[in-house]
Amino acid sequence: MNILTFDIEEWFHILDNESTKTEKDWHQYPERIHQNMDRLFALLEDNNVKATFFCLGWVAEKYPDVIKEIAKRGYHIGSHSNLHPLVYELSPEKFEEDLRISLDQLEQAIGEKVTSYRAPGFSITENALWSFEILAKHGITHDASVFPAARSHGGLPILDTPQPFLLKYNGIELKEFPINYHAALGQKLIFSGGGYFRILPYPLIKKLFSSGKYNMTYFHPRDFDPDQPIIPELSAIRKFKSYVGLKGAFKKLDNLIKDFKFVDLLTADDQIDWDKAKIVDLSNFKQTVKPE
Repeated sequence: MNILTFDIEEWFHILDNESTKTEKDWHQYPERIHQNMDRLFALLEDNNVKATFFCLGWVAEKYPDVIKEIAKRGYHIGSHSNLHPLVYELSPEKFEEDLRISLDQLEQAIGEKVTSYRAPGFSITENALWSFEILAKHGITHDASVFPAARSHGGLPILDTPQPFLLKYNGIELKEFPINYHAALGQKLIFSGGGYFRILPYPLIKKLFSSGKYNMTYFHPRDFDPDQPIIPELSAIRKFKSYVGLKGAFKKLDNLIKDFKFVDLLTADDQIDWDKAKIVDLSNFKQTVKPE
């Protein structure tokens, strides 16, 4: 099972950088989302493949035509937050406010309930498990926020589960679609999206996709835009992560879509026998809640 997903945000929605962190700074950067989305739409339609688009509420408010076009073309839409914050930096109250606004903006744009979510930067960590309760409270049934390995934005290495599973927490239940990995020499190799996809050679990516029964992708429009400006304030390592492999990424994606069969999140959900799925209950896991 190969699931194709995109996180719909602008090219400057880069984490770990003060000059792009908050909405008050975003007006200074040029808009590139329309041309990047048009390119992705053409690729998907040429290959007759569907995908899930996790969208920022901010995009729905500023560019509602983008969200409406995604829906018009028959693609599944989920929330990617409103203002692209790291979950573990928020209090539960601030997280709930951001989620509520994102859902309102997206649902106004497409005229239907949004029930899927992915956290920016996969930033639901061991100290932000409370966010799962808030997601369920607001009608989220499908989550794709779990990164079952350590990473710069957190990750959840305690969840050593690179397959879809039922996540339970304090009485709620979510269908969880985590990022997958390839285990080798005691390490977890991530390869199916973002900078990992851009930096790895395609023959290796193809081999890794072929070796597993479940692959969850996560791409951004900026991953395929070699002409985007370089933000000067980025650290050297952040520049590398954000701009490495941009020139060849679109061709890689084209090859990937042609070499493998992909479905969106809802189609994958229909194909899973959830009665036989692994159940992970985190109710007794101790965590520290960020104060208001």
